[in-house]
Amino acid sequence: MKIALLAASALALTAAAPAPKPDPAELKATVAGLVAFGTRHTLSTTTDPKRGIGAARRWVAKRFEAYGNACGGCLTVETIGETVSGPRAPDGVRVEDVIAIQKGAGDPNRVVIVQGHIDSRVNDVMDFTSDAAGANDDASGVALVVEAARILSREKLAGTIVYAALSGEEQGLWGGRILADTARARGWKVAAVLNNDIVGNTHGIGGQHVDSLVRVFSEGIGSTPEIAATAKAQRAIGGEDDGPSRALAKAIVGIAGAQKGMGLEARAIRRPDRFQRGGDHLPFLEAGFPAVRFTEATENYDRQHQSIRTEGDRHYGDTIEFVDFPYLARVTALNIAAIRQFAAAPSAPTGVTIAGALSDDTKVAWGAVPGAAGYRVRWRWADKADWTDSRDLPAGATTIDLPHVNIDDHFFGVSALSADGAESLVTFAGVVPRPAPGAVK
Repeated sequence: MKIALLAASALALTAAAPAPKPDPAELKATVAGLVAFGTRHTLSTTTDPKRGIGAARRWVAKRFEAYGNACGGCLTVETIGETVSGPRAPDGVRVEDVIAIQKGAGDPNRVVIVQGHIDSRVNDVMDFTSDAAGANDDASGVALVVEAARILSREKLAGTIVYAALSGEEQGLWGGRILADTARARGWKVAAVLNNDIVGNTHGIGGQHVDSLVRVFSEGIGSTPEIAATAKAQRAIGGEDDGPSRALAKAIVGIAGAQKGMGLEARAIRRPDRFQRGGDHLPFLEAGFPAVRFTEATENYDRQHQSIRTEGDRHYGDTIEFVDFPYLARVTALNIAAIRQFAAAPSAPTGVTIAGALSDDTKVAWGAVPGAAGYRVRWRWADKADWTDSRDLPAGATTIDLPHVNIDDHFFGVSALSADGAESLVTFAGVVPRPAPGAVK
């Protein structure tokens, strides 16, 4: 089929295109700038012009504004926030996120979010006066976001990109929750949330040195009330490894694999976050949005949440000399490649179903996606985690019959393709459709 072949060819060209080249020097300058504020603790001063989280947030906002001016006003910079209280802020604190919105040229309500958290801490989570460099946790993630804005603000993509520097992560994931609430209130159709937290170190506490791998954490099945029916259906048909967050992680692994010159492998870790730990992507999962966390392959816990000190020959503290900027540049390049694909692709199909019980053939059906130039139907043997077979179809198609592909032995999914071959997330087949989170206002 000519249209299908053209779509497949375009996708191959998209996957083979070289990734953008983030600049390690730019990343280092951003991390150094953030470290220079002394502490960025959420409870630290917001009025001092040179120290504390307020000054750091204003500095990041100016960086975004400068990139927006350079692209003729393509970025709208906002500060969103609210006063929050909790065990780690008993007297209440104003928590603010700095966001830059790059409005999409085709489907501006479809949104890709890339984020890191700007706040830092030491051993005592309530100590908001001591120096807390937070070079890797998480100035590295914020530097990645700023660099992504510098590079991608020069491009025009169909979907909207939101670049976000979040506050309050260390005190209770508050910045993530504020942005997730904002996404719901504004009716954003969130296609992907890329949370980058601790993405610049390559020397583990056990002596490992790993600079060619990044972990991508994702949940398999969501647990929000509005998708309870979906989760039940997924479990019934074996879709535990194919929820939207897991589909996002798998897509990122595929993007990394297609970018041969990047020098970075992505590994899909099948849990929402590190064991008994959490990050700012979790509020998005709770809101029903596809979200993942990027974290370096090997962590050094002496450089996380530590006061700067030396005990014997052991050095503690999250300082800039321990950040590997060429590695951070590779993680940034992967994020940029993912953002470009998800912002260029149509929305993922909904209402994907399968039929074929008591038959040797399977019928796959789905709802039409506005703006899609075609669709990719994927399937795999039910003992496999990754898709192995696919067939492309033109824009008018909403069903396909797969002869001699037994429904009992295979899993199925459908993605939507743009005219240039950018692929949406794969929607697992056979699941009861759930309401789009962006429709909740």
